[in-house]
Amino acid sequence: MDTIASLFSFITWPVSWVIVQFHTVYGAIFGPDTGWAWGLSIVSLVILIRICLIPLFVKQIKATRGMQTLQPEMKKIQERYKNDKQRQSEEMMKLYKETGTNPLSSCLPILAQSPFFFALYHVLNGIASGDTIGAVNQDLLESAQKAHIFGAPLASKFFSSESDVTALSASLTDVRVVTAIMIVLMSASQFFTQRQLMTKNVDTTVKTPFMQQQKMLMYVFPVMFAVFGVNFPVGVLVYWLTTNVWTMGQQMYVIRNNPTPGSKAQAAYLERLHKSLTEHGKTRGRGQKAIVKAIVAKGRDRNEFERKFINGLNKSGLAAQPDGNVEKNDAAVAAQSADGTTAATTTAPKRQQPKRQSKSQRQARPAGESEPKTSLSKSDEPQDAEPGSKQENKPAAAAKKPAQKPGGGRSKAQSGQRKGPQRPKSPSKK
Repeated sequence: MDTIASLFSFITWPVSWVIVQFHTVYGAIFGPDTGWAWGLSIVSLVILIRICLIPLFVKQIKATRGMQTLQPEMKKIQERYKNDKQRQSEEMMKLYKETGTNPLSSCLPILAQSPFFFALYHVLNGIASGDTIGAVNQDLLESAQKAHIFGAPLASKFFSSESDVTALSASLTDVRVVTAIMIVLMSASQFFTQRQLMTKNVDTTVKTPFMQQQKMLMYVFPVMFAVFGVNFPVGVLVYWLTTNVWTMGQQMYVIRNNPTPGSKAQAAYLERLHKSLTEHGKTRGRGQKAIVKAIVAKGRDRNEFERKFINGLNKSGLAAQPDGNVEKNDAAVAAQSADGTTAATTTAPKRQQPKRQSKSQRQARPAGESEPKTSLSKSDEPQDAEPGSKQENKPAAAAKKPAQKPGGGRSKAQSGQRKGPQRPKSPSKK
């Protein structure tokens, strides 16, 4: 670690100078020899560096989303040229050039932050060994050696020897407890940061190897921090824990306000946006207007959450415009009833068709029995007539079957049978 830190010695003086300036301010408040003065100086250094790296963080987000979009095309190239690695690399580079995507852009914040990290490690290691480095003179060196953060010296490590810790006026137990807690918090913050990226801000409609790599890094990075953390001074642990917390908060803000299309975070964001638009009747701020404009411009290429959002606006009587604003949709409002529900059209009941009887049922009906009434029958009169009515005076023989003609002639066909000789039901019966 010392060899790597020496490679970034060119930036040691600027980093030490910034720490000294912050220490001057916090030393006037908390005292120059306190752990608060030196600890807050390191935290302020982290915040200053991360603010300067915000443009790179924006490029990282765009590069990561661009890589997620290109994963299906990259997979096709790998399958097409799986036996020709050189042609595969050429097609990959061609794809990156056409889409303007740089795979290294996702690592820019880490790469840009690493020189400051190693420079701070070099300064704190010099404090532990009693060497003046950069803007840290002898007086500041003695003050830093006296500073303790929760009982642990600023330059002590988890594996520091008891004699080194005693020389810094501390106990080995306090040093190991404090460093162990900080290492656990550092690893946990890194794990949570990667986990919320995988569970909330990844397009669930695309299953690519890139997602598997990110899932693997979610478990690898915390282990790496835990392994290397035991060799970091307390001041460096403060630096790395602060930058992890900053990254976690920054990512939570981005996921909430600018989520990846097709992710669960986008579904939650569009629900909040729909509620805000229906409540106020207009877009509020350039961020909401940009989101609505991008969704409208997609047209038929919208994902499930975006189509649901547009349909929800239409049901609420609003229409999204190409410029990102929303206006009242008069057609949608007219189609709704006074109570807010769409008027339902009433239809007449279907006419019930009579059940058709089979030929065997018609032949088996007794001679004096009439056909059953159906819903199509014209007569709806009751069967039992009142005394004195017209039905009572009708002759009873009218409902019966007419008698056969004298002379033994062939009788008329029964009700439900055809005239003439009947065919046998089966060839075996005659």
